[in-house]
Amino acid sequence: MNKEEPLTPFGRMFSQEEGNQVINCAMNLKNPIHLESVKAEFKNSILIKHPRFRSVLVRNTNNGREYWKRGDVDLDKHIFLIQDIDHGDSSTSSILSNDEIVNGYLADLTVSSPLSIDKPLWELHVLKDQNCLVLRVNHALGDGVSIMSLILTMCRKVDQPDELPSIPKHNPKSSRINMCEMIWRFVLKIWLTIVYLMGFSLRCLFMKDAKSKISGGHGVELWPRKLATATFKLDDMKSVKNAVLNATINDVLIGVVTSGLSRYLDYHRTSNSSNSPKQGLQISGMAMVNLREQRGLQDMANLVKSSSVTSWWGNIFGYILLPIYPHKSVGNNPLRYVMNAKEILDKKKLSYEAHLTYAITKSAMSLLGPKVSYLLTNRVVCNTSFTITNVGGPQEEVMFGGNPVTSLRATSSSLPHALTMHMISYAGKAEMQILVAKDIIPDPQFLAKCFEDALLEMKEASTASVKA
Repeated sequence: MNKEEPLTPFGRMFSQEEGNQVINCAMNLKNPIHLESVKAEFKNSILIKHPRFRSVLVRNTNNGREYWKRGDVDLDKHIFLIQDIDHGDSSTSSILSNDEIVNGYLADLTVSSPLSIDKPLWELHVLKDQNCLVLRVNHALGDGVSIMSLILTMCRKVDQPDELPSIPKHNPKSSRINMCEMIWRFVLKIWLTIVYLMGFSLRCLFMKDAKSKISGGHGVELWPRKLATATFKLDDMKSVKNAVLNATINDVLIGVVTSGLSRYLDYHRTSNSSNSPKQGLQISGMAMVNLREQRGLQDMANLVKSSSVTSWWGNIFGYILLPIYPHKSVGNNPLRYVMNAKEILDKKKLSYEAHLTYAITKSAMSLLGPKVSYLLTNRVVCNTSFTITNVGGPQEEVMFGGNPVTSLRATSSSLPHALTMHMISYAGKAEMQILVAKDIIPDPQFLAKCFEDALLEMKEASTASVKA
């Protein structure tokens, strides 16, 4: 029997033609891929059994409302074998590596490549020559945490083939505070929330970042894209984290991004022989914050229980505006970038900014409809300079269908930003996909190196501080 279910507010926004967002997850495998075995794995997976992945998007012609209509899945309409991808120009010896080929393929998918609504809104592209699986999922089905959790239910540990992957646990530190400090923190929380909410409102209206080498804007989402990967060792990030009191991996990530952008902007300033940028230059980004009670990926054991799926599945995230200062003086201490990031993020965590942006977007969807909500969100994106997300993946090596996974990466459909960054950690490393509008940022590989060099410099500083 077919079952109908209305779309959630966020689902309605992400399913609109203007705001159609697709999450592209790339899973590189160690050994050659056999198409039939891949189909068999999906046929027996929880993914196929999940209601969202079995439902077709239907629009009511009378009232314009959208709903999910449950049906059957024909894997032959969802799984595609991709071969003969361009390998570069052999006459100039510019043969691309497998990673570069996959990144080029993903970059092309991010521009004007929506999923067909005549079937459930997901596809799997099997890049056989590159040993890579690319799962494409419309954002209306769920956010990055939902999708990644579901993908991992199809994987098993390499050293324990019968066990599901383990995922990082979020254990918030609790500390006793007296009544006066509790009142002060509450007052500060309310004050910061008001300030940040006003900032978000101004971004919706007219306030925008100063023009810089990475600025995007309205219409840039349709420009051709390039994609590069910055690779970090988690041990290096942890070393830097431990060198800054009470820091987190996210603090390190934002510190690395700030330092890397400073390097990139300084290089192009020198190349163009332009004037030195002002110390007060501020670039703002949009960061996505997971609002589930259990942070990070969802427990694999709970995911297989149908009763628990509806409690956290979907798009449960808020936005925060993330101001960074690429040219703020840090002296001879690169760890200052992490300290500055921590100061900003600590205030953001204390406020209700993410919860309110989630609630406001959800209410606007219900009251004003998806088109108006998309326009408001798009205004904020156009008036900022980048998007960044971070999802923690499994800590040990996993395999899909008995084939070891060598890397997990993700990116999404292009936005009015010229720079979008998505990071996923896996088995001791973290890979950040850097998606750029190539007419604005023509050298994303160099930008990736700026980020990698920034972390190495911070690691050296953290090592020196420990020895001292």
